[in-house]
Amino acid sequence: MTHHILILGGTTEARQLAGKLAHREDFSVTLSLAGRTESPVAQGVPVRVGGFGGADGLATYLGQQQVDLLIDATHPYAARISANAAEAAKRTGVQLIALRRPGWERAAGDRWTLVETMAEATKALGAVPRRVFLAIGRQEAGVFETAPQHSYLIRSVDPVEPKPALPDAVYLLARGPFLEADEKALLERYGIDAVVSKNSGGEATYAKIAAARALGIEVIMVRRPRLPDVPSKETVEELAATVDHLFGPVAERGV
Repeated sequence: MTHHILILGGTTEARQLAGKLAHREDFSVTLSLAGRTESPVAQGVPVRVGGFGGADGLATYLGQQQVDLLIDATHPYAARISANAAEAAKRTGVQLIALRRPGWERAAGDRWTLVETMAEATKALGAVPRRVFLAIGRQEAGVFETAPQHSYLIRSVDPVEPKPALPDAVYLLARGPFLEADEKALLERYGIDAVVSKNSGGEATYAKIAAARALGIEVIMVRRPRLPDVPSKETVEELAATVDHLFGPVAERGV
């Protein structure tokens, strides 16, 4: 019997998990991407790109495709997608497991200012002009149009389009993981005195936090949104082991 697993992805962990499950001959794995990244990393399993149309559309897809297990491995800030996944799973009776990487913890020497939203982050920067590193992706950069007095260094995987109406902004295209030494050099090169970041967790983008700590730079840290209370695991290995437990012993392709 082949079990159909749908992974809601867009993260490194989702890709890693798909790679682990792809070797199972008793699994049919589909990785769903929202389509927000123009050049996604190659995956290794069939990929579905685009939204489902909310919880209703996802529930319909789960039924039509006879999905046996739904895995929410989206970004920690993809609150709407996670909520839709929880609702669709509830309606259809499809089992749902989330992959929830732990958030970063404040360490000695960190200068964190915690805020709830990106709008609060703009206010936390203050009225006096500063040199700000926006390490938040491309979708919310426009929020900072309300604080045009600052100079911005904006880094994203894909181009920010349309560009925010900011009089002084430099745009960098880059994909992690990043090294602490490189991040420290970047902050020093642009004279950055404030970093705005989401508490994404994981190792791929933590270097900017460590670099800010080393240089004594303030980090405006946007707290994670509240996500649905569903069964979850913190690592790819733990979730893969849970899948093995649910569906029985490993049956490798070609074995």
